[in-house]
Amino acid sequence: MIQIVQTSTFFPPGIETAKDLEKKTGIPENVIKEKFGLYEKHVADSSTHASNMAIKAALPLLELVNPLHIDIIIYFGSPFKDYGVWSSAPKIQYELGAKNAYAFEIMNVSSCFPIALKVAKDMLNADKTVNHILLVGGCKESQIIDYQNPRSRFMFNFADGGAATLLSRTNGKFEILESAIYTDGSFHDDIRVPAGGSVLPASHDTVEGNLHYIDVRDPADMKERLDPVSVANFVRVVIDSVEKSGYSLKDIDMLLPLHTKRSMFSQILSGLNLSEEKAMYLDHHGHMSALDPLVGLDFAESESKLKKGDIVVAVSAGTGYTWAATTLRKIRD
Repeated sequence: MIQIVQTSTFFPPGIETAKDLEKKTGIPENVIKEKFGLYEKHVADSSTHASNMAIKAALPLLELVNPLHIDIIIYFGSPFKDYGVWSSAPKIQYELGAKNAYAFEIMNVSSCFPIALKVAKDMLNADKTVNHILLVGGCKESQIIDYQNPRSRFMFNFADGGAATLLSRTNGKFEILESAIYTDGSFHDDIRVPAGGSVLPASHDTVEGNLHYIDVRDPADMKERLDPVSVANFVRVVIDSVEKSGYSLKDIDMLLPLHTKRSMFSQILSGLNLSEEKAMYLDHHGHMSALDPLVGLDFAESESKLKKGDIVVAVSAGTGYTWAATTLRKIRD
C-alpha cells in the first residue's frame, strides 16, 4: 500500500485582489469574482522563485522524516522556473539536506500532480529499496501574464505558491489508488510562450514584442475545438480512475480540481453529479499550474473536511492537452 503521509503548502505574502486586477485589465471587479472565480491571489516578489516556494512548502515535512531518509525528490511544478534549461530538483535536494536522495523533474504543465502521484507510486512498488519519496512543486506563473493581451484573458487567474507531499509505505493518511490519463495532442500548438525556445530565440525584437509571455495562438479556434471535449474529458478520467480503483462516481466524497473559471467548475461538477460542498475551489488563491489539486488536498485536511474511508479524486488538465486523475482513499484521521 503506497500512502500520502502528509501535505504542506506555502504562499508568498503579496496579494492581488480582484480590484487590483480590475485596474490591470479593465475587467470589472465583479466579473473577475463571479466569472473568473477569483477574489484574490498570491503573487511573489522579484526575489522569490518557483524553487524557493517549493523548498518552503517542503520544509514542514522534514519534521516527519529525517531528510537523510528521503530516497527520491520529484519536482512536478511549473516549467517556468528560476532559469531556462535548468533543473530545480538538485537545488531543492541540496537546500533540504536530502543528501541521500536522487532528484529529478517531470513536467506536464497543469496536469502533472495526478501523474506525479502515479509515477511515485509505481516507483515505490517497483523498487523495494525506496521508502520515502518527496513530491514538490513551485509556481510563479503570475509573472508570465501580459494583462494587456486579450488572447490570454482566461489565464489572468495565474498565481504563485508552493506545495509538497511525502509518500511512503507506512504511517500515511491516504492510500494512493488508481490513475487515468488522456492526451489529445491536436492541441499541442495552441498555448505557449512564443519566444525563448529554439523556434524563436530571445532577441531585442522578441522582448519589444512582448513575446516572452504566455499566449494563445487563436482563442476562437481553440475554443471551438476545446469546448466540446474538455468537460467530457475531465469526467472521463475521473470515472476511469475511480472505477479502476474499485469504486463509482457515487462513492466520491471530495473532488480536488485545478482552479478554472466558475462556469467550467460548475460544468465538471454537474457532469460528475457532485455538489459544490464536495469540491475544493481556490477562489482566494487562483491557478498555480500543477499545484492546485495538492493545494486543495492540503486545505481539505486542514479544514477537517475529510474523514476516514472517504474517496478523494485529484483531477487536472494541462495545455497540450492532457487530462489526468488519481483516486485516493483516506485511511487515517
